[in-house]
Amino acid sequence: MRFATLRTTEGLRAVRIEEDEAFGLDFADVGALLASGPRWRQVAAVGGTTLGSLDAYDLGPLVPLPRKIICVGLNYASHIQEMGRELPAHPTIFAKYARALIGARDPIMLPAVSDKVDWEVELAVVVGQPVRRADEAAARDAIAGSTILNDVSVRDWQFRTNQFLQGKTFESTTPLGPTLVTTDEIDFADGLEVRCEVDGETMQTGNTSDLLFPPVELVRYLSTIFTLDPGDIIATGTPSGVGAGRTPEVYLRSGQTVRTTIEGLGELVNKCVKDEL
Repeated sequence: MRFATLRTTEGLRAVRIEEDEAFGLDFADVGALLASGPRWRQVAAVGGTTLGSLDAYDLGPLVPLPRKIICVGLNYASHIQEMGRELPAHPTIFAKYARALIGARDPIMLPAVSDKVDWEVELAVVVGQPVRRADEAAARDAIAGSTILNDVSVRDWQFRTNQFLQGKTFESTTPLGPTLVTTDEIDFADGLEVRCEVDGETMQTGNTSDLLFPPVELVRYLSTIFTLDPGDIIATGTPSGVGAGRTPEVYLRSGQTVRTTIEGLGELVNKCVKDEL
């Protein structure tokens, strides 16, 4: 199954998607659907108000207000090498806050305080049920499905210190969506091609089979530290090809369009707009 969060004249609305048709559910967004209880799949699988073509609606962030947005850095060997680092023994974890999130077609706001804003296409997994101290089986069962996140990074702020967060969570910078694709339709364990283009030029290509720490292992590891809640987002890292890893370095400019795609999950298409002080 596939789900999305739409902006409608009445506000946000969670929908089930069949072909290109949207069926409105009795939840404000996909996060609220996932938080509704262990039978969310059965509840969402049938019925719903026919809303027409998905293309007629504006997409909001898939989960507008997740309790946690957990990001994993340095999780593709190729990206680790381009950034001049050694392979980590444990996942490198940082966070974002909800105000960083935007919809699949919304503009990326380039911060006025930086001219070093970078792209990072990432497979994101969405938690579907509470989980704590998970073994492998419980970790797999806790994942509702997959989506796409562009971990847009403000590099000069990111590298001010050894902690990444300040360069990772500028407001209105992080596209999330377009849909949640459940694990029965697309298995995140399969090797999925990931790709990022800027103004039609390919910047990143990779495959999720190259992840050092795959989704199930990340859920197991993170749930050892804290409870993962329904709607939590785990961004699993990016392959090589980021602007900061190029010689000379290349960064996003106002007016450019960033297209991030993952096989079977759709695409994010976002125009860059310079924010004002």
